[in-house]
Amino acid sequence: METIKCNVLVLGAGPGGYVAAIRAGQLGLDTVIVDGQAPGGTCLNVGCIPSKALIHAADEFEKAMHNTADNVLGIKAGKPSLNLSKTIGWKDGIVKRLNSGVTGLLKKNKVKLVVGWGEMTDGKTCMVETADGPVQVVAENVILATGSVPVEIPSLPYGGNVISSTEALSLDSVPEKLVVIGGGYIGLELGTAYAKMGSKVTVVEAMDSILSQYDAELTKPVAASLKKLGIEVLLGTKAKGVSDACDALIVETSEGAEQTIEASKVLVTVGRRAKTEGFGLDGLDLTMNGRVVAINDKCQTSMAGIYAIGDLTGEPMLAHRAMAQGEMVAEIIAGHKRSFDKACIPAVCFTDPEIVTAGMSPDEAKHLGYETKIGVFPFAANGRAMTMEAETGFVRVVARDDNHLVLGIQAVGKGVSELSAAFSLAMEMGACLEDIAGTIHAHPTQSEGFQEAALKALGHALHI
Repeated sequence: METIKCNVLVLGAGPGGYVAAIRAGQLGLDTVIVDGQAPGGTCLNVGCIPSKALIHAADEFEKAMHNTADNVLGIKAGKPSLNLSKTIGWKDGIVKRLNSGVTGLLKKNKVKLVVGWGEMTDGKTCMVETADGPVQVVAENVILATGSVPVEIPSLPYGGNVISSTEALSLDSVPEKLVVIGGGYIGLELGTAYAKMGSKVTVVEAMDSILSQYDAELTKPVAASLKKLGIEVLLGTKAKGVSDACDALIVETSEGAEQTIEASKVLVTVGRRAKTEGFGLDGLDLTMNGRVVAINDKCQTSMAGIYAIGDLTGEPMLAHRAMAQGEMVAEIIAGHKRSFDKACIPAVCFTDPEIVTAGMSPDEAKHLGYETKIGVFPFAANGRAMTMEAETGFVRVVARDDNHLVLGIQAVGKGVSELSAAFSLAMEMGACLEDIAGTIHAHPTQSEGFQEAALKALGHALHI
């Protein structure tokens, strides 16, 4: 059996793991990274990247369909067709390119990639089953970056017509009738995409609202879009199981009545959970925080020399959080003084329209006892939004009433995900309303809505 000794072992090559390994390699640390799938983890292989590719394809198809009828742009085109297999092939090509890119970066920074599923046998040792036989990795420091997996519903095990988001990203054809269980961001992103491609989509949500992590003002435009697309949303409705023929979902309504919904495919998207099994966690003496690994502000666990990052450590389960943690941990191991102390971690929902949040919502600020100034600027008053047929939505800034320090920034609208960097930078730099209002924003752009929202909070918006 081959034995490899190293300074740093990274278990899991997702966004957090591969960033940690690359940074460790840059810092001159002898580093090994272990994963049984292609580098990039869930995000690159079966999550963020492929889903956004599918969403883009759906948007383009809907745009082509829109142009077959009379429209304000005066464009007239013939009825389009969709070859989903070709779309999936294009999406897979993007994933492969990014896989190769990550692999190349690891090699460039002298990180050894061991392909196989690893299991920790103690706090320093990992056994990896590779195609060429078992490999033992012994490390001075260990970074656990095992990620997360989809939550299953016991009465709806995956298989056949019951699929997870992974299978939804690789279908051979557009389902005639798609039932989505879960009104969170994953379900609505994929449900919206398939509705645009021609599916009759029904969303089943047990709670009384969609996208429950966002406030009602942000989700109203999304709900309106779902309705316009013909997506039926059943709130307060619980999934019970599938019919004997697996061609329908059986649900219980808020009134307690049983209802059957015809389904070509049933997509289960009720959340994700930390991957805590299959890599030897039970053999480690780690303090847990409920079902996730407990860490401090340096991502240190209760065992010396073992760090945990990303989804394994709980919410927010976001790739960019894992990346930031991974970079930090590599620098800590190299002797740098670092701690994880972010003013905000932005979150984006790629629905139609998109939602982006950074920092506190108005309700969250109020709950913490802040007196606030709130500025809202609608895209209906933004010239660039008008020229893009994107007048739905707004930018909102939440600031302290006494010193005008910005506490949170939110937006909903077409393409607002690209405003997330400006929002996050303002939060990290400790911006006040006057800082944003006094910064010249290029015209005509949607970003002007950010400046105008700050001006509105100060009492003198210029364009509303």
